[in-house]
Amino acid sequence: MSVNIIGLSREVYKGLPTTLCAGCGHNSITNHLIKALYDYGAPPHLLAKMSGIGCSSKTPAYFVEQAHGFNGVHGRMPSAATGAKLANRELLVLGISGDGDTASIGLGQYAHMIRRNVDCVYLIENNGVYGLTKGQFSATAEVGSTLKNGTPNEFPTIDVCGLAIELGGTFVARSFSGDGKQLVPLLQAAFSHRGTSIIDIISPCVTFNDHVGSHMSYAYVKDHEVTLNAPDFIRPREEITVDYEPGTTQSIELEDGSRVLLRKVDRDYDATSRIGALSLIHESRASGEFVTGLLYVDTGVPDLCEREKLTATPLRDLKEDDLRISREDWAALFQA
Repeated sequence: MSVNIIGLSREVYKGLPTTLCAGCGHNSITNHLIKALYDYGAPPHLLAKMSGIGCSSKTPAYFVEQAHGFNGVHGRMPSAATGAKLANRELLVLGISGDGDTASIGLGQYAHMIRRNVDCVYLIENNGVYGLTKGQFSATAEVGSTLKNGTPNEFPTIDVCGLAIELGGTFVARSFSGDGKQLVPLLQAAFSHRGTSIIDIISPCVTFNDHVGSHMSYAYVKDHEVTLNAPDFIRPREEITVDYEPGTTQSIELEDGSRVLLRKVDRDYDATSRIGALSLIHESRASGEFVTGLLYVDTGVPDLCEREKLTATPLRDLKEDDLRISREDWAALFQA
């Protein structure tokens, strides 16, 4: 049996059988997650799977059954994820949410998690509808898209990637559930990034939002996806020396030494430019396109644990004597 770099088989990274609709894009994302975690060599006992409420939030049950998971209150997953990370900064915190759980009831928590730069991988399984309540529009639905009954959406969309960049997000990407070649390395790069990693994944709902008129159907996304870059992920081992022709790739070094290689397609794109990323998002939306790939990254911002100067020892491992001030120090404080 083949094993990964920490000696575990791929079977270890699987979970319970899915209860989602056959053909659901969320199931594809689960399969890509399993591959990404297995290839990356993530230790199951250090993986914290967090979610809120919705079809997407059932996903943690479908991968790495041996890891701990927490299904929180609707829209409140970021609070639980923040608490887990502060209690044990050694955890790989993986939060899975949906467009409703993130862009509607959970929008406030989404915003503050990003601005605090909590070290968490935040996946948004985005289908533009509320799958658990019979397919009403969510806040990420595009203006002009229609429901199955022909009702058009008249409200402006909330672009979760654009919002994340505006709020100071340090790793922002978008992908498609059916594009594992692009999504798997993006996931692995997010695992290595120190800070909040946002990946918005367009994931068509085959029951309520896969019809003519939907802007998040398989057919529409296939016809309107513009691949910004095809990233690769290289785990740091021995020193690797490369020589590329000018303009063909851009190498971005992550804080832990890992690198993401951006293979440029049809434009000279700089993923370290916040203004450039926002302009690209607005341009693509105006033309009805989904731009996928690594949109923005900044490795120079400290995460929440660093900013709050937490001890290297996880808080959960500190004893009472480590946390309680002595009588002598207490008395000295009042005399100062």
